Amino acid sequence: MVREDLAAWQKLNVTAFLAGGLPGSYPELPGEFYRDASGRHYGKLIRQPILIFAADTAELVRTRQRAADRNLQVSIYTEELFATGNDADNRAAVAAVPTEALNLVGLAIHADRKEVDKVIKGLKLHGA
Repeated sequence: MVREDLAAWQKLNVTAFLAGGLPGSYPELPGEFYRDASGRHYGKLIRQPILIFAADTAELVRTRQRAADRNLQVSIYTEELFATGNDADNRAAVAAVPTEALNLVGLAIHADRKEVDKVIKGLKLHGA
């Protein structure tokens, strides 16, 4: 999910960071390497579709809480991360804020589809 009021570059940035982090948390997600008919090799892609939903701040908070209530791991991106330049500073920026005060701009969740559907209930696909 990405907060709908962000600038286009911010939406793309948040989406890329969150999607890129999923294979680190779920090693089963990457597929196999690709190879074209000429024998050239290409990198792996995530094996499953990634759906991007739009949300406002309240919906992001509600979705994070629903996931926590079901003990689902969530990856987060907060507004403060737009001003940091590396992973250590990113983690420090998140660590400085209590859960209830996180300024969420994006969330990523990977779980059984039925569980995810319950957590994201009410959200619309981005651009729909």
